[in-house]
Amino acid sequence: MAAAEAQRRAAAGEAAPDDKQAEDQLPKVAMTPQMMTQLMNAELAFKKGDWQGPYLTLMSLAQQTKDPRLAKRAAEMALAAKQSDDALAAVKLWRQYAPNSDEANQYYLGLVVLSDNLLEAENALKQRLAEATPATRPLVMFQMQQLVMRARDKEAAVAMLERLVAPYGNMMETHVVLAQTALSRGDKAGALREARTALQIKPDSEIAVLTLAQVTEGEAQSAKVLSDFLAAHPDAREVRMAYARMLVNAKQYDAARREFLVLDKAQPDNPGTLYALGILAMQANDNKAAEGYFTRFVDVMDKAPDEERDPSKAVLILSQLAEERGDIPAAIGWLDRLDTSDPKIQFGADLRRAQLTAKQGDLAGARKLLGTLKPEDPASQAQVVLVEAQLLRDAGKNQEAFRLMEQGLKRFPDNTDFLYDFALMAEKMGKTEVMEKSLRQVIAKAPDNQHAYNALGYSLADRNVRLKEAYQLIDKAQKMAPNDPFIMDSMGWVQYRMGKLDAAEAQLRKAYQLRNDPEIAVHLGEVLWKKGQRDDARKLWREAQAKDPKNDALKSTLVRLRASL
Repeated sequence: MAAAEAQRRAAAGEAAPDDKQAEDQLPKVAMTPQMMTQLMNAELAFKKGDWQGPYLTLMSLAQQTKDPRLAKRAAEMALAAKQSDDALAAVKLWRQYAPNSDEANQYYLGLVVLSDNLLEAENALKQRLAEATPATRPLVMFQMQQLVMRARDKEAAVAMLERLVAPYGNMMETHVVLAQTALSRGDKAGALREARTALQIKPDSEIAVLTLAQVTEGEAQSAKVLSDFLAAHPDAREVRMAYARMLVNAKQYDAARREFLVLDKAQPDNPGTLYALGILAMQANDNKAAEGYFTRFVDVMDKAPDEERDPSKAVLILSQLAEERGDIPAAIGWLDRLDTSDPKIQFGADLRRAQLTAKQGDLAGARKLLGTLKPEDPASQAQVVLVEAQLLRDAGKNQEAFRLMEQGLKRFPDNTDFLYDFALMAEKMGKTEVMEKSLRQVIAKAPDNQHAYNALGYSLADRNVRLKEAYQLIDKAQKMAPNDPFIMDSMGWVQYRMGKLDAAEAQLRKAYQLRNDPEIAVHLGEVLWKKGQRDDARKLWREAQAKDPKNDALKSTLVRLRASL
């Protein structure tokens, strides 16, 4: 779609595809030893941080040789030094020597607009629009819009843009531009009027209907604009993609998944669609389908790498999914497919490999691997200690894990993540006073850390003490993160402890819907057991057991309630 591609190029700052710089006749200049020395010295000085001397050298040589490449390099130096006036002088020289260069013209227009010399900009833009062919005029128009929105005097710039596009009122793109500029200055009625005009001119235009949806107030009304268009134009891919994303934002995950499935059927190897389907499958607890989509996504990225997309996150998700279904070798195998040229990815992969090695039963091998990691920054050093302590906890070596964290706390006293994990470890060891003191230190150091409020509130609720304070702490955490299922779980648990069974059930059901976690299932099951819904409770507990057969919370709950599955 030409208009959509035009906007994409304009938004990305790309030059038009028909750049004519190659058509400019470059001067035949003999490279003398003196010129070579000047150029080399200029580049060396520029690398050392000096811009003015090299800039003047390049400008002087450009004027002597009339070579646009030297003027372009001078402009680049001035731009790197954030000297817009000097950059504009170099770009003007560049345009003089390469009048057909679209790249030079783009730089020139951008700098003129930024300098707020709007009269000069208007004349140049008016000429550019007039000289454009009907096929390229939409692209020029969208590029103009991007330039104008960078001006300091937005009101004057928008007025200039309106004057420039006024002669082209019969073009759909003109009204798209006017709608978007009207929206940018808060004129919602004008934006809606222009968007409707654009769609009337070209009723099958995807960019026109996307603009209309953008300027329409209310998510439900915007969604209706798109769904109505899709009913008439089912092959409109960009519109369907936007509609699917809108459904995701509205948390209508099943409906969104149906739309992405339509997109996948029409274009099976689209990485954006595959990734979205993977996320939505996980949201629906359909891990098998998620693995399929993410595997396809990674395969597509292997065949056609895309600088804008990093497959690392999908690979890590696949490793996690393989681990959850008990296939540790496959989980490790996915780590082998990571591009570890980035030290951060390499470090994360090594930590994950150590965790999986321990899960295979080789705790010594996992600790040996962690011992080889020598990160320089304190945060990463603390992370190594935390992972090792977690491995010890998982192996039942709680005392050793606690000692390791005590020693680590002396090394990283200001690391609130470390202090938080130490608090949880202290609670596991029955050291509730140490736990509470540590969590209050986290709250003091990081008052926006909702996890600390939640952990302290949950601990009080779980011990059935100071329930009013527990409720206040969890309520504060929930206000910070209202959609966190684990905080919802805590809220449901404290409400249960306070005897508010219906409120507790509502919170826990909502949490379990968002996150199919065994601990949440155990809590919801206990509330239902207390309400006399024992078959429903057992069903939930069986689900928890299937997901985590060694779950301590489930075991203790069944013993305490004298219940059986």
